[in-house]
Amino acid sequence: MSITSTIESALKANQLAAQHGIDLSKLPKIMDMSADSITSNVHAINSTCPDERTKFIFKNLINHLHDFIRETSITTEEWMSAIHFLTQTGQMCSDVRQEFILLSDVLGVSTLVDAINHAKPPTATEATVLGPFFTEDAEHLENGESIASEGKGDYMFVEGRVLDTKGNPIAGAIIDTWESDKNGLYDVQYSNRDKPDCRGRLMSAADGSYSFRAIVPIPYTVPSDGPIGGLFKRLGRHAFRPAHLHMVIEAPGFEKLITALFFEGDPYLTSDAVFGVRTSLIVKPEIITDEKKTVARGFAQRKPHAYVKKDFVLATPEEGADARKASKRA
Repeated sequence: MSITSTIESALKANQLAAQHGIDLSKLPKIMDMSADSITSNVHAINSTCPDERTKFIFKNLINHLHDFIRETSITTEEWMSAIHFLTQTGQMCSDVRQEFILLSDVLGVSTLVDAINHAKPPTATEATVLGPFFTEDAEHLENGESIASEGKGDYMFVEGRVLDTKGNPIAGAIIDTWESDKNGLYDVQYSNRDKPDCRGRLMSAADGSYSFRAIVPIPYTVPSDGPIGGLFKRLGRHAFRPAHLHMVIEAPGFEKLITALFFEGDPYLTSDAVFGVRTSLIVKPEIITDEKKTVARGFAQRKPHAYVKKDFVLATPEEGADARKASKRA
């Protein structure tokens, strides 16, 4: 290659880099990589990142990732298997299924992120994992109406109040709730889904009260027809979640609460596949045998129903911040 061609190539390279906001002359010189030098060289090339938080996160990510590779002596075959696994995980994702959230859940990452970022004061309701089946299309309901169509499972009536940490009612809180049906499936897991079912959105009344008709959820396996199912088998773990009812509550001036109710006596309470159970969130349903009360609460058939009463206590941003500071000190 002639000197002229070399100069022209260099100028073109600089022009192309400049289109992306990069000045090649200011980049560190990195060549001749080895197992000993690769980590420091990745840090060097990332050192021009303009955002300090992004740079901090990636520095730590690279340190831990490279240390993991060194400590475990990952083989090329194992590395390719990991790439294939993550590719499959992405391919399983859709508008109604988030396989990466499920992966985060079963590795305990979701719970760890939640524990760090959503610590609550002792008097507030504990948070737990969101799970992969939340949707934005839940129908708006009035208090007392049903989130589930008829035939989806055994009747359950849920009521309580939304309060602040001082016991004052919170009016106008938006409550999203969803659950699996008698087959252990969420509505989005049915290919013929044409509308939301076993989910709804309602608002707390002036006295903070809320109520809705639902069904008794059952334990179920998290989706195991994809790469996460294979991971469970490889690790010798079961894929079951204890029965639960998801709740997300939001109100102006308060931190958003992502939580769920679990049910006393469930065999999977102590081995939840996604590490979501909190003792404070376990409730004991009362079985109401008075069929007149069943009908009075709006259920179609005259038969017993389960009854759950649970208050939810929201923290203010200031109370949440204090709880997180205390958690870090501990």
